[in-house]
Amino acid sequence: MQKSLFRSTTLVSGMTFMSRVLGLVRDVLIAQIFGATAAIDAFYVAFRIPNFMRALFAEGAFSQAFVPVLSEYRELKTPEELRQFVARMQGALLLSLVLLVTFCIIFAPTIAVLFAPGFADEPYRLSLTIEMLRITFPYLLLISMAAFCGSVLNSHGSFGPPAFAPVLLNAIMIIAALWLSPHFSEPVVALAVGVFIAGICQFLFQIPFLHVKQLFILPKLVWKDPGVRR
Repeated sequence: MQKSLFRSTTLVSGMTFMSRVLGLVRDVLIAQIFGATAAIDAFYVAFRIPNFMRALFAEGAFSQAFVPVLSEYRELKTPEELRQFVARMQGALLLSLVLLVTFCIIFAPTIAVLFAPGFADEPYRLSLTIEMLRITFPYLLLISMAAFCGSVLNSHGSFGPPAFAPVLLNAIMIIAALWLSPHFSEPVVALAVGVFIAGICQFLFQIPFLHVKQLFILPKLVWKDPGVRR
């Protein structure tokens, strides 16, 4: 038990350290390539807003509610009941996120002004923020589903894949800054595209590990499921 705990702690710590180092490299590169400009300010606002909502739908409030119920199902229910709960919870979360992200994309101009009121008097910065918000908002859906997968894997003792997923975000943003940005008329938009691609990769990366544990299940919508309601 102690060896397993030490191994898991070392693995997660190592992956977190790798992510932080790449995050530092990412920030240094972005500063060197894009400088302190109106365009990079627009990107940071467009990236910060989905990250703010991520605290509700990914690693924050959602995980704190989901993981205890998932653990209870794993201990007290049959494997088939556990699979059904995972499918139904996934369906409920996915529908909620699709509705939220669709709403946010439609009303991106209003959301941009709410989070960055100073941009209202700067048409270029505001329009660029709105454009990138519409690219980065789907990241909220993708990273929340990635966090869902990570919670399921963690509850089954698989800590490596969820811990490695954040490394992908920083690595892909570095690639976007270095090699993708020259292909855009507004280079900073490449960072927003990189965030979107990273969300896809973080989600898809964990699917094979769920499949191995026979927990990769198509989502279902059953709102009356007692576990989902809890």
